Amino acid sequence: MVQIIRKASLPTPDEVAARTRDAAEQARAVAVREPRPAGFPLLFTRHWQLIEPAVAFLHEHSVQRAHTDDTRRTYAEILYDWFETLEQNDIPWESADAVDLVAYRNRMMAQPSPHTGRPYRTTTINHRVRGVLRFYEWAVRTQWLNASPLADKTRDLRLARHQRPTQASHAATHEHSIFILRQYEALPRPLVSEQARELLAELAPPYDLMARWQLYTGLRISELLRLSVNDIGHRRASATLHHAIEVIRKGRKPGHVIAPASLLDETDGYVSGHRFAWLARARRKGRISEHKALFVNARGSPAGKNAYQRAVSQAGLACGFKATTHLLRATFACMLLARLEHLADRGAKINPLIVVKVLLGHEHLDTTDRYLRAVAVDPCVLKDVLDTLLSEAGAP
Repeated sequence: MVQIIRKASLPTPDEVAARTRDAAEQARAVAVREPRPAGFPLLFTRHWQLIEPAVAFLHEHSVQRAHTDDTRRTYAEILYDWFETLEQNDIPWESADAVDLVAYRNRMMAQPSPHTGRPYRTTTINHRVRGVLRFYEWAVRTQWLNASPLADKTRDLRLARHQRPTQASHAATHEHSIFILRQYEALPRPLVSEQARELLAELAPPYDLMARWQLYTGLRISELLRLSVNDIGHRRASATLHHAIEVIRKGRKPGHVIAPASLLDETDGYVSGHRFAWLARARRKGRISEHKALFVNARGSPAGKNAYQRAVSQAGLACGFKATTHLLRATFACMLLARLEHLADRGAKINPLIVVKVLLGHEHLDTTDRYLRAVAVDPCVLKDVLDTLLSEAGAP
């Protein structure tokens, strides 16, 4: 069967047998440029042959495009499952066609997951199928293959989209492909102001401030955790109510967000209060060295993604509704888009979708369009949010 072997660091001489210690010392002395970090997944066949195209695909997306560890792990799991299926059926990966992919998809529809024992969700099936298609499109583009039926765009059946949907009726933009199962698109449903206030009041520092940053700027978690004290500490005094903050976007791309002055003032108070005290206590106990992470936990360590997500989820349960960190970002997107749509209807020369696309750091406009359709489905749900969360006077 296909195996995933995680790249490991070279062993130290004391970790190997006595007869190989000299070789271990020589190996560690050799300067080798190896950009793949420890833990990088390497895929092997049952005959222990490296699956080079799969590793090259993961290398490009992880190292060259600087995708997150979660994205790399997801791509590795998709490729592992696909190559394992091909190996079990003695199908060379170069000759896989539409029949093989449809059979792979149908197998997931008919059989439960071997890991959970539960049936696959439609979203999971479609996600894996899209991952396989993405891999073959990449293989043709990078000339691992001259051509592939799975990289043939003429097989996709897509509906024409309106360039500018009307406010009363927004055309659906679902992906129509012979491989993709039909499913209802889950539109984001933003928090109303009462829910946002309850959630923020339930969260303990620093997670309450992190949630405010997502509500006011729409940052992704990865972008939020990359903020440093230098990112907010070196700004010129200004009478404006908002400031542009430079951030590192998904894929290590430069970008910026617009942060309210009140949020930055609150962040300055956190830096001189909670953060300073936590770091001082950690230094006294000898737990950490100096670091520039903006958000730290009570132990003085940089705040972690899992802990933050867990805190938001538990706070939502305590308040009686479901809350996620992505919902905070979606709330920002929906309420900002609704306000920009209102300004555009009153004659402002702006393209609301483009503005929100830039501020959210989206690569494709289709992603931003989901929020426009969410506003059209239930605009009343945003009224109270627009009156509070984006106004200086009504900030929680």
